[in-house]
Amino acid sequence: MEDKQIKRAILSVTDKTGLTEFARRLAEAGVELISTGGTARSLREAGLAVRDISDLTGIAEMLDGRVKTLHPKVHGGILYVRDDARHRAAVAEHGIEAIDMVVVNLYAFARHANRPGAPFGELIENIDIGGPALIRSAAKNFEDVAVVTSPDDYAALAGELEQRRGALSLETRWSLARKAFAMTAAYDSTIAATLRRLELAPPAEPAAPRAAAGSDDGFPGILHLSCAKAMDLRYGENPHQRAALYVDGSGLGVAGARQLQGKELSYNNLVDLDAAWDLAQEFGEPAVAIVKHTNPCGAAIGASLVEAYRKALATDPVSAYGGVVGVNRELDDATAEELAGLFVEAIAAPAYSRGARERLGQKKNLRLLEVKAVAATPGRPQPMVKQISGGILLQDKDEGQDLSPEGEAGLRVVSARPPSDSEMRELLFAWRVAKHVKSNAIVYTRDGQTLGVGAGQMSRVDAAKFGAAKSVLPLAGSVAASDAFFPFPDGVEAVAAAGATAVIQPGGSVRDDRVIEAADRLGLAMIFTGMRHFLH
Repeated sequence: MEDKQIKRAILSVTDKTGLTEFARRLAEAGVELISTGGTARSLREAGLAVRDISDLTGIAEMLDGRVKTLHPKVHGGILYVRDDARHRAAVAEHGIEAIDMVVVNLYAFARHANRPGAPFGELIENIDIGGPALIRSAAKNFEDVAVVTSPDDYAALAGELEQRRGALSLETRWSLARKAFAMTAAYDSTIAATLRRLELAPPAEPAAPRAAAGSDDGFPGILHLSCAKAMDLRYGENPHQRAALYVDGSGLGVAGARQLQGKELSYNNLVDLDAAWDLAQEFGEPAVAIVKHTNPCGAAIGASLVEAYRKALATDPVSAYGGVVGVNRELDDATAEELAGLFVEAIAAPAYSRGARERLGQKKNLRLLEVKAVAATPGRPQPMVKQISGGILLQDKDEGQDLSPEGEAGLRVVSARPPSDSEMRELLFAWRVAKHVKSNAIVYTRDGQTLGVGAGQMSRVDAAKFGAAKSVLPLAGSVAASDAFFPFPDGVEAVAAAGATAVIQPGGSVRDDRVIEAADRLGLAMIFTGMRHFLH
């Protein structure tokens, strides 16, 4: 099909970025401009001739602007097929004028939905109706109509109109239509996902998360995923794989972080940063996690952030080279000075002191991310998505169990010797770290510091031996955490041989009695948690 002349356009946008210049270039190309409300005012203030939508429809905007473009003279002018004689006769009979371009973007629903405490009525009012209808009508009839939904396209479209003497190619109209349908699908998904989280509330009251009750609390019958592309990445896990980052619009977490300096982020950087950030957020005390290939090669807590960093680095300084770092406090001057002595790819922190920015700014390639934490909603863990061939897996985020002193009811001492107070504190630290290590996982710790990490082993006893062999620090007097139960006594024997004095594990093996007997024989204190922490 041939190029199509653009003679008349409707413009109705929330985001007015670049609008005036685009509209001026449309007018210079001979396009009649029709507009609504605030968009029309902006264009007139810029000195452009604009026809009101009410002049086209014969009806004034009503219901606080809710109804202005929902009219046969609008949608008829967009949807009629120009090569269909019956369509041409129908629009002629009803006095409907052709509309060749629709320039629309939508109410910023996601921005309101992501604002904490947004009133229920505000969310409902920011569900756009007329905009999506215009977009879908124009996109459906792309063979005759161009639909423009992003300011990013304005310059190229104006250039094509000028080059083609007021016309746009079929290829361009088809590309715009595909983008438009993707945009409205994402918009609807965001609304559906947001409303599913909310209780029905009077318009004046804040929107509230849905309580964890009833059948509607399960996973949705239809999974809505709505994310916008934030950037293309250089490549994926390997150079032959393409990759891009998509964000949910919340501005939270590693995906929503603000990059303060450094080279562009890679796919692997982002995955490792997420792992490091999540591990550091496990602790109330100053904490540092150093991650390599998604596994911690060092993690520690301390009285200060710099103390925690020194301890984390001491776990495995060789593996830490080229890793990424996550912290749970403002990165201060002292910690930055220590970090400057190690080559790391990236750092995730909630904030940076001025001195830290200046010191780390001397390492121009070092990526610094300022991350806002994702607040947990009691009773409603964050959903996590993983793609497999032919489908998607959805699960709750592993938010673990309450390990505060008043929340330890789920922990059970099963050995003859109970752990000492210091061993108990250490076991809880080790258990939190083990949750972030790829299965099968064994973690040795002492004094709030990882000593050896056995990650991703096919055998649990091998994980125990690997973690011990990998340690560059003595393991005497350490404790050991296992992300899942020990199926045989040999795993407990391995951690005891390495120097551990106490063990924390889920329990639940058919051979638990033999494992407990081995712990007692070896003088180990052992705690069962009743909860597993596989990480695949």
